[in-house]
Amino acid sequence: MEKKAGINTVETAAKYVFTVCAVIAILAVCSITFYMIAKGTPAFASVGVPELLFGTEWKPTAEDAKYGILYIILSSIAGTGVSVLLGVPIALLTAVFLTEVSNKNLAAIVQPAIELLAAIPSVIYGLLGLMLLNPVMYRLEKLIFAASETHQFTGGSNMLSAILVLSVMILPTVVNVSASSIRAVSKDLRAASLALGASRIQTIFKVTIPAAKSGIMTGVVLGIGRALGEAMAINMVAGGAVNLPLPFNSVRFLTTQLVSEMGYAEGTHRQVLFAVGLVLYVFIMAVNLTLQKMRKGALDDES
Repeated sequence: MEKKAGINTVETAAKYVFTVCAVIAILAVCSITFYMIAKGTPAFASVGVPELLFGTEWKPTAEDAKYGILYIILSSIAGTGVSVLLGVPIALLTAVFLTEVSNKNLAAIVQPAIELLAAIPSVIYGLLGLMLLNPVMYRLEKLIFAASETHQFTGGSNMLSAILVLSVMILPTVVNVSASSIRAVSKDLRAASLALGASRIQTIFKVTIPAAKSGIMTGVVLGIGRALGEAMAINMVAGGAVNLPLPFNSVRFLTTQLVSEMGYAEGTHRQVLFAVGLVLYVFIMAVNLTLQKMRKGALDDES
């Protein structure tokens, strides 16, 4: 009886601890949401929603100040979207290689290397991109636009450099989560597929990956969050100019906008930067909710 009472006490205490942690997490999200709304909405009233969200000129220190962030929003969407389109297939195929193709000795070498990528600080990615990738992009830029009289050369600090850096940065997150999800798939499914005459490749892509798609979607969500929230590396390789998000244009993302100007902004300029943060927050929440619904649909299909 005493042992049972002790177990019940521990379970009750654990229940209260878990409840407190859950409440703290909910309060943190609500607090951040209310704070961003309170700080970000005044700019929409003072500048105007059309000028702020659909304006293309960013001149906060000019006599006739302009606060258009359309190009910044488009740069974030395009940069994140293309980097995910490039990085996710590579990450998924890498996860398949680690779990289904490679032998244990080779996987024991590749897996720690991928995990090491996740431990590298963002500023190191930015530094490597600045020193190694940007010179290559500059040579490519000169080759393509040698005869152009209107192109503004960026020295290699452009949209394409930012996309490539982001693609590498999301790899470890998507690879690790996808590999864990693929390993969790029952071996009976693989055996049944092979017994029915499917090849190994057919089993991987038509049985194993569909069975693990909910976990893979989780990895994609985390990868998109990493890409959307990155600031330092992008600030070092993207150039930092407010332009249309074309491959060889110097661009600025929503995150780098905050990093670049929050330190000296004041008045309306500062309010607009909080509005930029609010736009980024809403954008991240919308993407996460959409992908979570897709993941829930995948779970329903599995069940």
